Amino acid sequence: MKVLILGVNGFIGHHLTKRILETTDWSIYGMDLSDDRLGDSIKNPRFHFIEGDISINREWIEYHIKKCDVVLPLVAIATPKMYVEDPIAVYELDFEMNLNVIKQCIKYRKRVVFPSTSEVYGACPDTEFDEDESFLCVGPIRKERWIYSCCKQLLDRVIYAYGTRGYLEFTLFRPFNWIGARLDSLETAKEGSSRVVTQFIADLLLKRPISLVDGGHQRRCFTYVDDGIDALMRILENKDNCCRNEIINIGNPRNECSIKELAEMMKKIFMEHPLHREDESYSEIVEVPSEKYYGSGYQDIYARKPSIEKARRLLGWEPKFDLEESLRRTIYAFLDEYK
Repeated sequence: MKVLILGVNGFIGHHLTKRILETTDWSIYGMDLSDDRLGDSIKNPRFHFIEGDISINREWIEYHIKKCDVVLPLVAIATPKMYVEDPIAVYELDFEMNLNVIKQCIKYRKRVVFPSTSEVYGACPDTEFDEDESFLCVGPIRKERWIYSCCKQLLDRVIYAYGTRGYLEFTLFRPFNWIGARLDSLETAKEGSSRVVTQFIADLLLKRPISLVDGGHQRRCFTYVDDGIDALMRILENKDNCCRNEIINIGNPRNECSIKELAEMMKKIFMEHPLHREDESYSEIVEVPSEKYYGSGYQDIYARKPSIEKARRLLGWEPKFDLEESLRRTIYAFLDEYK
C-alpha cells in the first residue's frame, strides 16, 4: 500500500510513520515544513519525504494523491491560544487548504483517513460523546475559539456527503487528547501556545507557575499515543472494509481527570524523576482567569468524554495505558530529550 501523509512531521504523523515502517511493507510519501521529529524514518527506503507547504506545493500533492492508495491530511493548527489570536489563519489552513486536498481525493476517487477532532462535539451535554448520535454544540460567534471546531465539523460534513454519494471512500477519526513523546516543542510551550501537557512539562522544567485556567475544573480523557496509533493502524488496514464511511472516536474514557488533577499528577511524576528528585524547588500550581490567559474570545468546555463502543466493535480495539503510565512515559520522554 502507498500512503500519503501531509503533516508527516507532526505529532500523529511522525508516530504513525514510525509504526508503519516498523510493522508493514507499505511505502509512505510525506510532506511537512520540517523533519526534526522523523529521526531514523528519514533513512528508510520506503519513506519519501519532501519539505513543503500544502498551500504552495499543490502539484506535488495532486501527483501523489493520484499515485497513492490512501491519503491522510494531518495538517492543522490545533492549539487553543491560536484559535483566539489568529482565527483567520486557523480557517485558512484547517478548512480552505484541507478542502483543496479533499477535492483532489474526490477527483481521483481516493480513500481519505481524515483527522476530525473531539472539539467538534463542543459543549455537547451528553455524558459520553457518540459519533453518530451526539449533537455538535458550539458557542457564540464572538467567542472565536469555536472557529477550529466549526472548520473541522464542516469538513467532516463535506467529506461525509461526498463519501456517502460514492465520490470517495473515507474514515473520520476523532482523537481525544492524545499524548506522548514529542507532543509539541518545548520551545513553543515557552510562549504559552502548546497543548496542556506540553505546557505543564515546560513549566515544571523552568520552575514557572503551572496555570490552571479558571481553576482547572475542566475534565478531559487522555490517550497514550501508542494506543491511538494502534487504532489508526487498524483503520488503515480496514479489514473486511470495516471502516468504510465511518466516524470513529479514538480515546480512553477510563483516563478522565480534571486539569487540576492532571497538574497535580504531573508534578508528582516530575518530582519522582531521577534527575529532579533533589531539586531545591518545584513549580507552584496557581489559578488564572481564562480572559487573562487566552483573551476575551475564549470559552471552555467542561467535560469531553468519548464513547468508544464503535472502535471496539469495528476495530476490536481497546486502549491499554492508564493515565499515570501515559503521563509518566510522556514526561520521561520529554525530559530525556531535553537532557
